[in-house]
Amino acid sequence: MVVRKGVAREPVARKSVVELAEAKERGYFSIGKAAQIAGVTPKMIRHYESLGLIAKAARTLGDYRVYTQSDLHTLRFIRRARNLGFAMSEIGNLVGLWRNQRRASKEVKRLALAHIAELDRKISELQSMRAALAHLARNCHGDSRPDCPILDDLGRAGDAQEGHAHEA
Repeated sequence: MVVRKGVAREPVARKSVVELAEAKERGYFSIGKAAQIAGVTPKMIRHYESLGLIAKAARTLGDYRVYTQSDLHTLRFIRRARNLGFAMSEIGNLVGLWRNQRRASKEVKRLALAHIAELDRKISELQSMRAALAHLARNCHGDSRPDCPILDDLGRAGDAQEGHAHEA
């Protein structure tokens, strides 16, 4: 019997460690090792499982999650898609298409082009924000005087928003 902090435990706790070691010998990876190899965190692996992006992990007798090489490949696929900025729902569609050997590549291209359009929209918004802020910064003296066109502009924007809220 294994005793930890004054609590008696059945020998099954010790057996599960042996069982996990056996799973590792058979080519399975613990969640920590899978995360390390795939370049994600264990928390993200659990999240991907909850979203159905990867299949529920096989479990040892001690209820440890174990992953296969195929699972690692899927985790790397998801990490790459995330690095390209795809939303989780888009990644779900991409994973499904990736697994479907009878897929039409036109659907994959459609998703990629839609994502490019979204990225272009975000880039345009960021460039607009940058231009507005650069204009305000150029007009700010940046000296010891208290007047500041940047703060004045931010204050006017808040007033305009409140005016619209009162009109509604």
